[in-house]
Amino acid sequence: MSKVAFIFPGQGSQATGMGQQLAASHPEAAQAFSEADQALGFPLSRLCFDGPDDELNLTANTQPAILTASIAVYRVLTARVLNGSGSGYRPDFVAGHSLGEYSALVAAGSLSLTEAVRLVRRRGEAMQEAVPVGEGAMAAIIGLPADEVTLICAAASGSEVCAPANFNSPTQVVIAGSRGAVERAGEECRSRKARVIMLKVSAPFHSALMAPAQVAMADPLARANFQPLSFPIINNIDAAIVTSGEIARDALLRQISGPVRWTESVRRMLDEGVRTFVEVGPGRVLMGLV
Repeated sequence: MSKVAFIFPGQGSQATGMGQQLAASHPEAAQAFSEADQALGFPLSRLCFDGPDDELNLTANTQPAILTASIAVYRVLTARVLNGSGSGYRPDFVAGHSLGEYSALVAAGSLSLTEAVRLVRRRGEAMQEAVPVGEGAMAAIIGLPADEVTLICAAASGSEVCAPANFNSPTQVVIAGSRGAVERAGEECRSRKARVIMLKVSAPFHSALMAPAQVAMADPLARANFQPLSFPIINNIDAAIVTSGEIARDALLRQISGPVRWTESVRRMLDEGVRTFVEVGPGRVLMGLV
């Protein structure tokens, strides 16, 4: 029998109204939003349901918002009766893109939702504080293989930072770093007939410029309570199968300044027999990449 993976989206999948209809229809979803509101001490649910967009899109708000909306979906999904058996849907593997790795760990029982939303709230703040707005940039490169993009980044970086941040698919790589270096790399990619899209982000995520954020998150992650996973996760930084809470903790710290190896993660799941992927959360970005 083919295996099932639940995959959880990251930043960029947010939209005002996410989770509102689900919370109105299902007590499991409403409870998830209530837990997040209490954990953070402000009505995150209202921000998810009503916006405004500019506040929802602030990194420190976006990260706990997507996580909570994703867990609301997950709780409804796992509570549904499957073929009259009385058991809910259960994955063989979980994985999450960047921020989504926290959602996947909550689903796997390694982190509580309360602890996870507090962690990603701080993660968003730390990422924003790491680099002044305007100094960093990210760009999606579509149509060139990853090894070619990697070499272009190295040549364009000079004394600045520029490197792949997200290996999203065999033909889509997101690069990040110093604005000038990212723009130079983008021009070179365009000259090789690639499509280049500068991303509307507030910081160069998953690049070496995030080192201060990694330092800032070391203590919060060290103090968090990580349990063994109920089912394995394929993590971002290594594309490895993980069931240990301690290994999951270490991977979350390293992924802040390291690339998201999503292509390798999907291939790993395929190698493990996964043939059904279910995107759990707002949007359909990951299904497009799969």
